[in-house]
Amino acid sequence: MSSPYTGAQPPTPTTAAQQNHSLAFRVMRLSRPSLRPDPAALLRFDPRDVFLPEDALTSPDPSAAADLLQGLLHPHDSGAETTVPGDFTFRDRFLLRDTADALAPPGLLVLPQAFGAIYLGETFCSYISINNSSGLEAREVIIKAEIQTERQRILLLDTSKSPVESIRSGGRYDFIVEHDVKELGAHTLVCTALYNDGDAERKYLPQFFKFTVSNPLSVRTKVRTIKDTTYLEACIENHTKSNLYMDQVDFEPAQQWSATILEADEHPSVVKSTIRDLCKQPILIRAGGGIYNYLYQLRPSSDESGQTKTEGSSILGKFQITWRTNLGEPGRLQTQNIHSTPTPSKDVDLRAVKVPAVIFIERPFIVNLCLTNQTEKTVGPFEVFLAPSISGEQKAVLVNGLQKLVLPLVEAFESINFDLSMVATQLGVQKISGITLYAVQERKHYEPLQDIEIFVDVE
Repeated sequence: MSSPYTGAQPPTPTTAAQQNHSLAFRVMRLSRPSLRPDPAALLRFDPRDVFLPEDALTSPDPSAAADLLQGLLHPHDSGAETTVPGDFTFRDRFLLRDTADALAPPGLLVLPQAFGAIYLGETFCSYISINNSSGLEAREVIIKAEIQTERQRILLLDTSKSPVESIRSGGRYDFIVEHDVKELGAHTLVCTALYNDGDAERKYLPQFFKFTVSNPLSVRTKVRTIKDTTYLEACIENHTKSNLYMDQVDFEPAQQWSATILEADEHPSVVKSTIRDLCKQPILIRAGGGIYNYLYQLRPSSDESGQTKTEGSSILGKFQITWRTNLGEPGRLQTQNIHSTPTPSKDVDLRAVKVPAVIFIERPFIVNLCLTNQTEKTVGPFEVFLAPSISGEQKAVLVNGLQKLVLPLVEAFESINFDLSMVATQLGVQKISGITLYAVQERKHYEPLQDIEIFVDVE
């Protein structure tokens, strides 16, 4: 429920000719009131209060309220304990963690006494009144209202096709305009009136009301890549003077990615119930610098053929964020595209596909490898071999048989699978390291395959 209040921004200085106008604009902002609790009667609000009957706490049986909440919060099949934590006689309600948690019966709804801060993502709603303060009637009044920013002009109201017939002396004409704020910085609300005064003279009245749009929150991100998995951490910080209740924080991944949010497991003491699911508490970010962190796991998506979509830009996606303030005023923001750290593209990709689960010492085993051509041209032939250790020490896992395996040409964007026979010479956890690819015609060595850990047992 909106309420108009005073505190309009003063218009820009007018000329002497403009001061003779019969009409004048008054601009008031429509905003929801704020809740001012009485410090002398602060009580902590418990969300479970809404489920209690009106006479639950005043009934002759003091255990009635606890029994009712027991049935709501602990279903019969949950196996939970029969005690309900907390005292519902209000003796513990004076322990306030924050004044925003207060339920103050004598508290008042207070209308703001200033124009207030306007934030990106909100809806700016204004109550505009054009008053006739002269002793003459104004006729055929054409009214226009528009928002001007550094980039564009947005028309909010235009009565050119149906002018106001007349505004009598001492009378006024009121209207409401709304605008979804999508730009930061300076904004100007321009109100103009074209009318006939008492002498039948056509006059033009412009008035300007300026305000600044600020950013309500900031989103800081960190990107970490571990093998084929990318982790995106987002920290949302509240820059407003009121608490923000996050309705939705969704990450919309780019076409080549799929995203999963990672959340902490709930404590075992948390009781599952239908009431709790229906009354899920929104995420609260406190006023004046409160923060909340989100973590997402991103993996390359696959098309119908099963091939990973690795081509394209480094764009990961963007956030869609919606929130509400203390009295439910909504806000919505969409971030810019978030980019990953650029990684140099490789002509070919060598990876291990399958390694035996059981490997015995001094018994040959097969490692299945896949070589993928990631270019638009045919590449090859190649040689695959085990590079010697840098320190010169004997490796625990060696190639069994021919020390170099020759691979044929690989067509554009095609893959070939091949087997490499190996043998382990030491027990325990060992590493297959140094598998190297060599392009014969280009005389080019590629980086060795990442180490593969195996466990070698006795047969």
